[in-house]
Amino acid sequence: MGSGTRGGVPLTGDYRVQFDFEVDFSNGGGLEGQGFRLDIAGDDIDDEELADYLVRDMRLLMVSEVRILRKEIIEEPHKRRD
Repeated sequence: MGSGTRGGVPLTGDYRVQFDFEVDFSNGGGLEGQGFRLDIAGDDIDDEELADYLVRDMRLLMVSEVRILRKEIIEEPHKRRD
């Protein structure tokens, strides 16, 4: 079910967030991601919620800090259909 068009492209009403991040682990080491995408429920997500979502989605343990470095909300179909 669409929600109109933009530039002739059908809009899905689905949103994803594309972002860069850094994760620090309490036992040392870290993880970086660039251009990472996740499905989101609405058309916005704050950095704290996104950081929590990332940790849960990737099932990361012993995380001491997550930094969201860049974030863009894009309208495109969700990749997961639960």
